[in-house]
Amino acid sequence: MYLSQQLITNSLPVAFSLNEQTVNVSITASSVKPTQKTIELVVFQELTLQQLLALQQASNITITSLNTINTRNDQTSCRFSINCNNYINSRKAVAQFALENNIEAALLNDVPQLSQPGLLVMDMDSTTIEIECIDEIAKLAGVGEQVSEVTERAMLGELDFSESLHQRVATLAGSSENILADVVENIPLMSGLESLITELKKHNWRIAIASGGFTYFADHLKTSLGLDAAFANTLEIINGRLTGKVLGDVVDAQVKADSLAVLSKKYQIDASQTVAMGDGANDLVMMAAASFGVAFHAKPIVLAQADASINSQGLDCLLHWLA
Repeated sequence: MYLSQQLITNSLPVAFSLNEQTVNVSITASSVKPTQKTIELVVFQELTLQQLLALQQASNITITSLNTINTRNDQTSCRFSINCNNYINSRKAVAQFALENNIEAALLNDVPQLSQPGLLVMDMDSTTIEIECIDEIAKLAGVGEQVSEVTERAMLGELDFSESLHQRVATLAGSSENILADVVENIPLMSGLESLITELKKHNWRIAIASGGFTYFADHLKTSLGLDAAFANTLEIINGRLTGKVLGDVVDAQVKADSLAVLSKKYQIDASQTVAMGDGANDLVMMAAASFGVAFHAKPIVLAQADASINSQGLDCLLHWLA
């Protein structure tokens, strides 16, 4: 039986409990009104009751009530109040269960509200777009395998990001700047990106990119998607050729985090309404600086530290994690 067959749409919240022996659902009127700080489990209505019970058991939580049913980006999610002894441990267990069972689920505590103005800062490569731009440039420059290996190690946190960036860019020395145009012409947007931006803008959110990649691509996305800001590295180009150097300071993990602070101040966004999303180790400082840090199709080191994760769906799954 699917959760959607048990949804109660009137008079929410209602008490909701799963019987561990028979997987029955007991729904009665609830006198407890959830507060903003209620710890909530969010799952999608396509989940079976058996899966929900297994999730409850695996994460050592107890579902107590069904608070809200949200339909956003053509999907419906359910927000349950839960009890647990250790929120951090249970949150990680929910994330692990979701990853292992190929579902989306999150255990959330006092997250930003969609209906209030907020700020979302996203990584670019492998987050807002499906590729790592430097890897694609390197392929066209004939050093693809050499560069992609370094990129992977940097995203896993095995290498210093700034050092690895300089190392990768150096291999591009002498390449025509035309390869940048070739990459940007076919740049694949991540699934759900445009619908996420459209919905957030309806609620007066500010949206930006903070990337360890390059301005050539970040500025293109800022313009084409109508973003509020883009932070990235500038490749040096002389006489139509890449020199193998980056101009100015590298946009590293700390600069990404600083960009969130700069934008929240500029647009007067309350700190509680800030979200950062990324996939690699160099996104962790930014995610920690935000009120809500979300791992997107992320490396294990990021999954372990994120407030929530999106494992298989598109970026617009974030709309269901927001209150």
